[in-house]
Amino acid sequence: MRIGILGTGSMAAALGGAWVRAGHQVLVGGRNAAAAAAAAARIGAAGHGGPAEAAAYGEAVLMAVPADSAPRLARELAPVLGGRTVLDCTVPMAAGPDGPSPATAGGTDSVAARISAAAPDAGVAKVFGICHESIWTLPRPAFEGAPLAVPFCAGSPAAAALTAQLITSMGCAPLSCGGLARAALLESAAVFAAGVWWSGGEARHVFPSPALAPGAVYDEP
Repeated sequence: MRIGILGTGSMAAALGGAWVRAGHQVLVGGRNAAAAAAAAARIGAAGHGGPAEAAAYGEAVLMAVPADSAPRLARELAPVLGGRTVLDCTVPMAAGPDGPSPATAGGTDSVAARISAAAPDAGVAKVFGICHESIWTLPRPAFEGAPLAVPFCAGSPAAAALTAQLITSMGCAPLSCGGLARAALLESAAVFAAGVWWSGGEARHVFPSPALAPGAVYDEP
């Protein structure tokens, strides 16, 4: 798969590196040419260029820029993004007295929905934002013997299929969570997880094993 990356920061490099290892062709795009070149060299990308070049590069485009900048960038690149899948990994987070909270308006509002409104001819998927970027530097993320599940919400069947294919190629398990109306839930989950980690807790301990789900079959004592 050919993937353009919008952004040159740590998340862009971590995911871009994971895709290069998985055999995809990646082009890093940024407004700062030197930063784009350095990021591309660091991960072994096929090349680098400006945002428009990255947006036009392939079937998928990663939006790895600050959350409040993403819709504006999508609007600027909308003519190029049409027909492509935009992967939104942003986390709209604001500091608060009790810890971080979502910076969106609540309800179904999300950065992913705003990107979709700004570039209506693109397919948008909310994905990759829950895990810290360090997870994507692992060769094939797996925990307790199971591949990492990657939740995502997609605005179209084509975007969902491409996102699932990409996740699988990374050695992870795609976990579809519905359409973009539910993307706000993933953004809130990412903010929640960040708050737990920053407080020194372990977010995985919040959720019981699937074996304990309602209807599960238990062994007799």
